[in-house]
Amino acid sequence: MTHTGRTSFSRTLRETFSAYIFDLGGLLAGFLVAYQLNLFQKAPWVIALYPAVLGAKGIMEGLLSGRLSTALHLGTVYPRFSKNTKSFYNLVEAVVFLTLVTSVAMSAFSMVFGNFWGITFADFPNILVVVVGTMALGLVLLFITVKVAFFSFKKGLDPDVVVYPVMSAVSSIFITLCYVVALNLFFSFGSVGTAAVVVLGAANVVLALYLVSKNLHEAEFIKTVRESLASLMIVAVIVNVTGTFLKGVSRYANSRIEFYTVYPSLIGLVSDVGAVVGSTATTKLALGLLKPKLSSIAHHSKNILSAWAASIILFIVLAFAALAIHGIFTSTAFYSHVAVLLVANVIAISLIVVISFAISILTFQKGLDPGNFVIPIENAFAASVTTFALLVALALLNGGL
Repeated sequence: MTHTGRTSFSRTLRETFSAYIFDLGGLLAGFLVAYQLNLFQKAPWVIALYPAVLGAKGIMEGLLSGRLSTALHLGTVYPRFSKNTKSFYNLVEAVVFLTLVTSVAMSAFSMVFGNFWGITFADFPNILVVVVGTMALGLVLLFITVKVAFFSFKKGLDPDVVVYPVMSAVSSIFITLCYVVALNLFFSFGSVGTAAVVVLGAANVVLALYLVSKNLHEAEFIKTVRESLASLMIVAVIVNVTGTFLKGVSRYANSRIEFYTVYPSLIGLVSDVGAVVGSTATTKLALGLLKPKLSSIAHHSKNILSAWAASIILFIVLAFAALAIHGIFTSTAFYSHVAVLLVANVIAISLIVVISFAISILTFQKGLDPGNFVIPIENAFAASVTTFALLVALALLNGGL
């Protein structure tokens, strides 16, 4: 059923664009942020941790979708929930455990950037409770990701192209809602609300510990966790850097809610480009269709250009939609907004393409499983490069560096 490497540019563009359309749903996540802007200003760490929460969920979705896509192509996982291979169940259980590890790591590394955000070590318990509770709620998405992967594969679509972009959009909306719910419980419902968030996090801890004890002697589970932990530590640092960039963006954007509205979708689109480039490269490497060297990026140009072209179209659509949603559309506002977004697109996509392809090649050369590294790391970089690109674009076009 695999058609990686044999599809035309036009078909690749259509599949990619169709998958990217789901990122328009990220406008809902951005609208939630804009609508709840007062909540995001309750404490210095709330807005700075938002990219970390988005990134953490994206990492898990990326790890799961990337590994599933390649496994479906290779036939090591069947497109069904019941009576599947041991590899499938080990992967799902590893993702549940790694969700907890990622949540704790994100929270811990946020302390390193505390001086930039205006927080202290006294804030750590609050950060840990909210992040772990948020990610526990987000575990629901794991089953949706698996269903989308199986459905797309059965329909003859390329899971490398379809699954992550679709789930990236869905997860950005859902995890933003989870974050808003956790924050409201924590800040607005006193000890009862805080206790509810703690219970959610505790449930995640209990489940994760059970899965570890169950799989202590499962080589594939241990391998996935061990290799993924290396990338997750890198990711934990990167997404906290993103939070620092976002605080810079908030200074330039000020009260211009259109930028907060498009922000999750921009990250989703840039991440999708990286995921498509990295995941298709990973599958081609596994099938022997691509040589494991950086110079072979020229032979991957069809996937790269189709992914990039689709992102440009949707960046323009996002500029229009954000202004229209808030009833502030004018031709002047549109040209100003789209100019910033297109400059950000050029910067962010250029960086993420190189990063994703390089990670695919380097992990393959080292004999590691690219599925444990490519999408998780590129997802974290996507949030950082998008936020950095937006910061640079705003500074260049609106403030001057």
